[in-house]
Amino acid sequence: MSLAIDSGAIRVTAQPHGYDMSGCIALILAGGRGTRLGAELPKQYLPLGDRAVLRHAACGFADHPAIDDVRVVIGPEDRERCDAALEGLGLLEPVTGGPSRQESARLGLESLVSIAPDTVLIHDAARPFVDSGTIARTLAALDAHPAALPAVPVSDTLKRERFGDGEPMVGETVERAGLWRAQTPQGFRFAEILAAHRGAVGLALTDDAAVAEHAGLDVALVPGNEENVKITTEEDLDRARFRLARGQWELRTGTGFDVHRFGEGNAVTLCGVEIPHDQALTGHSDADVGMHAIADALLGAIAEGDIGIHFPPSDPRWRGEPSRTFLCHAADLVSRRGGSIVNLDLTLICERPRIAPHRESMIRSIAGMLGIEPGRVSIKATTTEGLGFTGRGEGIAAQAVATVRLPV
Repeated sequence: MSLAIDSGAIRVTAQPHGYDMSGCIALILAGGRGTRLGAELPKQYLPLGDRAVLRHAACGFADHPAIDDVRVVIGPEDRERCDAALEGLGLLEPVTGGPSRQESARLGLESLVSIAPDTVLIHDAARPFVDSGTIARTLAALDAHPAALPAVPVSDTLKRERFGDGEPMVGETVERAGLWRAQTPQGFRFAEILAAHRGAVGLALTDDAAVAEHAGLDVALVPGNEENVKITTEEDLDRARFRLARGQWELRTGTGFDVHRFGEGNAVTLCGVEIPHDQALTGHSDADVGMHAIADALLGAIAEGDIGIHFPPSDPRWRGEPSRTFLCHAADLVSRRGGSIVNLDLTLICERPRIAPHRESMIRSIAGMLGIEPGRVSIKATTTEGLGFTGRGEGIAAQAVATVRLPV
């Protein structure tokens, strides 16, 4: 049996064995105020590395192949903060939550009624390090169960307190066998958890698994991840920042190569710098061969193809387009991934014009466009000793290597 949604009502319909996992939406709860942290901003909007805590959490789902879409549930005063934190990710429009976590989860689920996904994952925005394995295990459990909870077994000895003379004292040791620490994302078949939340209005349940339990749904336990921590206190945030600083990044390298022939004109533009010459470079855009090679190298580092994919030469809109457009687009894609440019190395290959007198201007030009230090940009030139098309003075070639840093 399965549940289906019809104009806000719940109806039961027969369904063959084996639940259809054709659609999943991640619902991220980001409406809390985080008062225990004591910061001016809610903790989900505080910086963690070079992006907000919320963006870390959202990217964990947006980048997962099994997630069709992501929606964030926010506080009524947080729309601008949310938009800034999630800019460029292309998520569903955020919706406003309620005064409690439980009510925010219900309102988030209600906002998905018109979409009616098969399954939903509900996640706390304050858990920025959700991993793909936990997501996959939680979703897999929904093939056999209506709800799934990632958790880690309790390994510490547990004590229950008592008070003596106004001070906390050890009352008893609690048996830890069979105890687990619940995490998110918690997974559910959508119609069933929506019905469970509608039936739990007015209660004070601490998580969505508890709502499912209250409705009589079986909740499967799946292995969570010790790294999937929740940021609650300032110490938690410090540990999360230390984790990022300790090396939760990877370096990626891309290469770019471009060629443009000479045509009529009286100057060439290389890396945004105009150089007087008795010819000009020709091409569909402004033919800045250096910038084209760098842009392709950046796109290659993040596996985003090349300039021709993003700006097809068959599209008349890009005829004569400044190459700055292509370069800044590639850099913006790196930034949207939470990455940064570590180094650019460009080699210009030509017999003329002479590059050396303009090298420093080119470095400053590229660094300025990308907002990076000039010391991260290397530009040099070489000839082919009179060999080939560059040796014959028919055009200029450029070869670039880009190194970027991306969060893992």
